[in-house]
Formats: sequence, C-alpha cells, structure tokens
Amino acid sequence: MRLAQEETGAIAATAKSWLKTAGVLLCLSTPAAAYADIKIGALYPLSGSLALLGDESYRGLELAVAERNASGGLKGEPIKLLKADAVDAGQAVGAARRLTSVENVTAVFGSYSSALSFAATQVTEMAGVPFFELGAVSDHITERDLTYVMRSNPTAKNFAEGTLTAITQIVGPSLKLDPRQLRIAIIHEDALYGTTIAGFQKKLAQEQGLNVVEVLPYSAKAVDLSSLILRLKGAQADVVLQTSYQNDTTLFFRQIREAGYKPKAVIGAGGGYSMQDTVKVVGADNMESVLDVDFPQFQTNENGAPGIGAFAKAYKHRYGSEPRSGHSLINYVGAKIFLDAMEKSPSLDADAIRASVAEVDIPLGGTAAGIGARFGTNGQNQRANTAIMQWQKGSLKTVYPEAAAVAKAQFSDQP
Repeated sequence: MRLAQEETGAIAATAKSWLKTAGVLLCLSTPAAAYADIKIGALYPLSGSLALLGDESYRGLELAVAERNASGGLKGEPIKLLKADAVDAGQAVGAARRLTSVENVTAVFGSYSSALSFAATQVTEMAGVPFFELGAVSDHITERDLTYVMRSNPTAKNFAEGTLTAITQIVGPSLKLDPRQLRIAIIHEDALYGTTIAGFQKKLAQEQGLNVVEVLPYSAKAVDLSSLILRLKGAQADVVLQTSYQNDTTLFFRQIREAGYKPKAVIGAGGGYSMQDTVKVVGADNMESVLDVDFPQFQTNENGAPGIGAFAKAYKHRYGSEPRSGHSLINYVGAKIFLDAMEKSPSLDADAIRASVAEVDIPLGGTAAGIGARFGTNGQNQRANTAIMQWQKGSLKTVYPEAAAVAKAQFSDQP
C-alpha cells in the first residue's frame, strides 16, 4: 500500500520511510533520487542434487547485476544481491518468506527448478513482491492468475515443440526417412519438470501423426535404468526423447552402452544434456551426434544472438572458464530484460514494475540468447524460444534455427 506524502513549504526534501505491519511493507515515498541499498533476492538450488545447474543459473544473474552496477546501478544506486538456497519446495517457501519479510527485497529472481518456483511464487505473490523467473519451465507457473510473477525463459511446451521439430526437421530429413515411420520413445524423470514436457511431447506427436511406442517415467534418483532400457530395446525405438537432470542422463548413457542399445537418434530436453560436465563423465564419443533442445548455448551464431560473444568473454573473465551450460546465458539475458524494465519504471513499487515489464518489446533475435521479449497478461514471455544443438566432437553446437546455427547436424547412420 502506498501512502501519498503531504507536500508543504516546510519540506525541502522528500523522505523515505518504511513500515512493516502484519508482514506488509508500506512505502511512504519513493522518488527516483531517494533509493538506497536496493536489495534483490536470488533464489536457487545452490546445494543438493540440483546445485550444479542452480549455481550456473545464478552466475547469469550475478553477471547481469554486476554489469548494471558497473553502469550506475538501479535508480542511481548499487544493487545488493542476496542469495537464498533452496533444495526443495519447503525450503523455497522459507527462503521466499525470509527475502520478502526480513530482508525486504524489491524483487526476487530465480530459480531454475519448476518445483521451487511454483512454491516460492505463492509466497512472493502474497507479499506483493515481483518474482522474475529466469529458468524454470513448467507452464503452470504462469497459469495461476498471479499478478507479480513474470517469466522470461521458454516453457515446457516450447521444449516439447523443439524436440518434435528436431525429429521432423532434422532427424527424418538427415536419415532420409519419413518421420512418421520412426518409432519414438519418450522417457522422463517423474517430477514436475519431466512430466510436463513429456505430456506435451505425447500430445504434439499425436497431433503430427508421429508414432510413439513408449512413454516411460522414472525417478531422477534412480540408480538402475536397465529395465527401462530393455523396454526401449523391446519396442525397437528408433528415437529416444529424454527429459532429465545430469545424474539420470549419465546413468542412461552408461547403461545403454552396457546393453548394446544404439537408437538412430537421442534427443534430450535440456538438463543434463547441455552440460560439459556430462560429456566428461559419459565421454565425447558416447555423446557424439546426440541432440539437445534447450536454452540457447554460447556456441551460437552472433547474427542470431547479438552480444553472445561479449557474454562468453565476461563469463570467462569472472569465473575462469567457459560457460558450463546455457543456463547462465538465459538467466543473464532474462535478468537484463527485467532490470532494464525496473530502471525505466517510474518507481520500484510492484505495480509500477509490472506495468513497465508489460511495455517491453524486443524482437526475436534481439538478445544474446536469441530470444525476444514481449510479455502476455499472464506474465509469460511470448517471444521465448529454444534452440536445437548437437554434440559434435565434445562441443555442443547450435544446428537450428539456421540464423543461429554454427554447424549442420550429423548422424552416423546418415546416408
């Protein structure tokens, strides 16, 4: 709730005073020149099984904040980034409460994990604090009629569409086969992330007349996928679509090698498929020709992603290595979009920020991740898209769309 301050001749400067009543923050005045100690939250899984990609995602936000601070900060004041670790939904709720009611952050950025985002955004919405989702993909996050939840990255449906495009536009034509003749298996980790993408994959495949022979869920914590792999062999699946994290990705590749199972194509939906660390464990030879539908990676044509070279350079300068996956890039680009909107907003009131985000208009191909930005009434970026990459000689190279491609798709069975 915002209260108008009385203007009198005795007042020479506007004062800012914050009161907290019943957990609701009341702003007495917020002129552009009076902001100080602007705090934003960073809610990610920074420990536990999701820590590697959680940390990689956080690095993108950290780079965007550092870049803005170097150019004068937000509303003329430096941004203070407050990290909050959450490994499950319960911790996400606690972290969101601390950031909004104790730290009094202006906004919360996150979160990589759909389960974490789904839980945390319920807290931030009740507190009237904007939550900017930069990496979680479940469509349900922006389908709950929440006012202050905005997302810059592609959704699960976008990922599913990308995997089907990989079959119809890349695998089929490369192997000179009618995509409808290919026997397709869908395997996925059984939490919100994998289940949502798999549901869209099955629906879209049916609509396109593709032949899905198996849909097999499993726990991401599984230590043995041998029975699942036997099902794939028995179904004579030509193409396997997998939605997974790193551990289950590496387990799958190790066990299909042990079982002597080699489908014509394997297409991953992000997660472990986009990480250099996965290749180190699995081996470049075993990942050769594997396709990955994911956030755009840093090996992308600059013509389709202006600024991507500068991002990669800044990342290496700060962290001493090349990006570990595209999660840092998509978080960096999303954070820049929202920080720019906050800077243009007449105030840092939640409603003013939301209105400023609604005015963002960036064409496709207008950012370092190749995505554009135009937000619907539900807060979802309608110009977010995935890219199709392929592992070639230990490097993940963009092969689709053509404007962003740096290589052509190659398969060992290619005529």
